[in-house]
Amino acid sequence: MHSNIDTLFANMWDDYVAITPSAYKIHALLAGEENTSEIVNDHVAFRTFALDKTALDKLAAHFLALGYEEKGDYNFEAKKLTAKHFEHPDDTQPKVFISELRVNELSQQAQAIIESLVAQMDGEQVTADNFLYSGRHWKVSKADYDTLLNESEYAAWLAAWGFRANHFTVSVNHLSSTNELEEVNTLLKDAGFVLNTSGGEIKGGPEVYLAQSSTMADSAEVAFSEETLAIPSCFYEFAQRYTMDNGKLYQGFVAASADKIFESTNAK
Repeated sequence: MHSNIDTLFANMWDDYVAITPSAYKIHALLAGEENTSEIVNDHVAFRTFALDKTALDKLAAHFLALGYEEKGDYNFEAKKLTAKHFEHPDDTQPKVFISELRVNELSQQAQAIIESLVAQMDGEQVTADNFLYSGRHWKVSKADYDTLLNESEYAAWLAAWGFRANHFTVSVNHLSSTNELEEVNTLLKDAGFVLNTSGGEIKGGPEVYLAQSSTMADSAEVAFSEETLAIPSCFYEFAQRYTMDNGKLYQGFVAASADKIFESTNAK
């Protein structure tokens, strides 16, 4: 396990931008050329399969070891996902959102494919220092990817990309240029970035104390068993948090909004 939060996040960021080049450009766009260190990361998200070797709790252990605490539970019925979010006592540290696919709710065919992928993985890997940015631990055919894609975009993405940050998130509250998500979206669109419009460009708002938007995922090459093809990789999210009645900024997540954010990696 990592003993240093900053090292862990720096390694995850490097892995993420390698397949999400637009994140670099957006980073520069929002920070202004002279200073790119001021972008505050609101949260980072991970995906996994609800199987023994890869359970949500195994990923969470890496963050709990660094002092993170479990905060919220979420259920995405239609997408068959269970999720939790974690916060660090030092609220300048990014929050963490981890979801897992309830494999046992998929078709027999999809379950068999996923089980055969995870079977190729050494169970010890999940505790390795670099696990959260280690990528894929199995070979996967394009045919199996396509089969999963027909049933669960989430399953197909995870089968192709493995374990790595699915997205980083710009804290709009901490930007120097603007603290309004709508203005950030306009800036992004003017610069040619494509936003996720599922459920509207902005998901949520002041009434739920959290407004979110995201780009549609970049495209990057993945080596399948027979061929290498470009498929959706990762995306960049933007979050504006609102002050609650107690005077504190809301730190949780909104399931209805997150449900639509997952669709930023959709291939279809």
